[in-house]
Amino acid sequence: MKATSGHLIFGDGVDYKDLERVFPELFTTFLEETNQVPDDNDILQMFLYANMQEIARNEKPEGYNRKGRMRLIFPIGKKEFYIKSYTSNVETVRLTEKLSKLLLREGIQHTVEWDQLITKSKK
Repeated sequence: MKATSGHLIFGDGVDYKDLERVFPELFTTFLEETNQVPDDNDILQMFLYANMQEIARNEKPEGYNRKGRMRLIFPIGKKEFYIKSYTSNVETVRLTEKLSKLLLREGIQHTVEWDQLITKSKK
């Protein structure tokens, strides 16, 4: 299976604050798996700190929306995040499933959907 986006949609009652324990691992896993770990560890810590501050306030984190081969996006107005690639590939699917397992391990209920950006833009 190939996809350009993998969406992890949180279940009812899941708040951003519920990500507090798992987000550092989720974020670093995303960066490592996509070969986007910053060369300077201080930059990585800054990204992580900024996201964790938002999560601690139960607000939408920024994720990782930088120029690169994949992005980790928390859209405004939705309790979800998604992995976005600019080409349809198996890596999007593999990484989405890996992040899904991290969420499940922490008891964070969610569903996974594929290529919802394509579907929404065609409507």
